[in-house]
Amino acid sequence: MALSARLWRFLPSGRGIAWGLRLSTGAAGSRGTCGRWRLGGSEVMGNPGAFRRSLLFSALSYLGFETYQVISRAAVVHATAKVSRVEEVLAQADYLYESGETEKLYQLLTQYKESEDAELLWRLARASRDVAQLSGTSAEEKKLLVYEALAYAKRALEKNESSFAAHKWYAICVSDVGDYEGIKAKIANAYVIKEHFEKAIELNPKDATSIHLMGIWCYTFAEMPWYQRRIAKMLFATPPSSTYEEALGYFQRAEQVDPNFYSKNLLLLGKTYLKLHNRKLAAFWLVKARDYPAHTDQDRQIQTEAAQLLTGFSDKN
Repeated sequence: MALSARLWRFLPSGRGIAWGLRLSTGAAGSRGTCGRWRLGGSEVMGNPGAFRRSLLFSALSYLGFETYQVISRAAVVHATAKVSRVEEVLAQADYLYESGETEKLYQLLTQYKESEDAELLWRLARASRDVAQLSGTSAEEKKLLVYEALAYAKRALEKNESSFAAHKWYAICVSDVGDYEGIKAKIANAYVIKEHFEKAIELNPKDATSIHLMGIWCYTFAEMPWYQRRIAKMLFATPPSSTYEEALGYFQRAEQVDPNFYSKNLLLLGKTYLKLHNRKLAAFWLVKARDYPAHTDQDRQIQTEAAQLLTGFSDKN
């Protein structure tokens, strides 16, 4: 009944058909008027084949439209469910990351390694790298994971060039791979690394980690040994370079954006001030690094290094 009622809308109204039948009998009106209505009647009612085709076309058109609506609604529901599932996985992944469950996080995210979602992919790159850094990971496994992390980060960047995190983790992974590819590749990659850290900061000026990593880049090239500088000059017309002042600026900026966010930033502030011969401020930041609550193995290593540097202060006094 519902279909019949809907199909009725696609046909001439009952009144129109009645008028056509009456007028074709010559009951009223002029010859010209009767002829005009007779023509309409012969097209629809006077030709059963044409009428059936018209009815069939109307039905198919309506059914096609109904099917299109059903498919469209199903597609929207599927897309919504898919987005909802991705958001659920991301929330679970972030919880595991904050909890320090590195291996569980990796196992969760590798189920989605074929994903097209940049947010999933850069998290998978980070998880792969974190597993590579675990003390129980063999040298062979570490190398495989480092290259795997780079592949995921690259895909994340391809999927979304506006993701600051994709830029950040791509730069980190490129840096890691440099350890396996020799000094020439490592120096060449330095330009790529800097470019992506700068892009990450541009996209998200409030991300303290990206700013901190840019500081490490500057610190690394500021303290590059003379023999490495010489090799760099032989390989490149303008090798990458920086200063301790530049490094300090980034470490300070990271601390302003998110105070006490990372023990290593505190340590590097102290070490950079040492390089700049400011012992008072160096001691201030080293004490903060030493007293930073240790949540990870790296935090404990930083506490030890800061304490050793502070002991050196006492020996010189």
